[in-house]
Amino acid sequence: MDPILFEVKGNVAVITLNRPEKYNAFNREMALRLQDCLDTCAGDKDIRAVYITGAGKAFCAGQDLAEVADPKGPGMNRILSEHFNPIVVKIKWMEKPVVAAVNGVAAGAGANIALACDITVAAESASFIQAFSNIGLIPDSGGTYHLPRLIGWQKATAIMMLGEKVTAANAEKMGMIYSCFADDEFAAASWALAERLSQMPTKALAYTKNALRWSSTHTLKEQLENEDKLQQRAAATADFKEGVAAFMEKRKPIFKGE
Repeated sequence: MDPILFEVKGNVAVITLNRPEKYNAFNREMALRLQDCLDTCAGDKDIRAVYITGAGKAFCAGQDLAEVADPKGPGMNRILSEHFNPIVVKIKWMEKPVVAAVNGVAAGAGANIALACDITVAAESASFIQAFSNIGLIPDSGGTYHLPRLIGWQKATAIMMLGEKVTAANAEKMGMIYSCFADDEFAAASWALAERLSQMPTKALAYTKNALRWSSTHTLKEQLENEDKLQQRAAATADFKEGVAAFMEKRKPIFKGE
């Protein structure tokens, strides 16, 4: 069984984590395959949005601990440096929007990969668990970076130290995710979001990602300078010209991601 399913629908790449019998927990094969799929998405100009979800009942249970316990396995150092860290970097630096459609439990690295995506939505029955402390580890895969920035220091600390389950509804309330959908609406609603993004001005969305990344580590003066630079680039795109023309002509714009 292919641990990652990949297909392109229109301008949206669909990546499905596909080890349902293991709640889509990562092993080396799955992690490297996901990296390959993200590289394909980044390099294909016809792909203008990425949609990541899980097969079966779970989104992703994090790392497959059987691989960690295997003396012939990659070991924790390689699991982070060669598996999860590159995945997070590829998602954050991809010049296209990435949607995490969390269909079930997202635990450990699975939760933090979901939170690294640009827009994260979840089914009402889904949940998020920073499970690391339960086995004597610290949160990884960018969790200690993203979670406190999303929900604040106190809540992030408690959730990570206590290892408590956070329901999708509560995740939305505290700002951990963008939205929570009823289970029977989740598939259609999350897909509509990705499809909508794929028809928007892709370069402007990429520049927005760039600006947001900068905002975490730069001063206001530096941020204003970066916004100026990125806005000049956006103003030179064909999509900007189309957006202005459509506004003046009182019609819906047709963006091409150029």
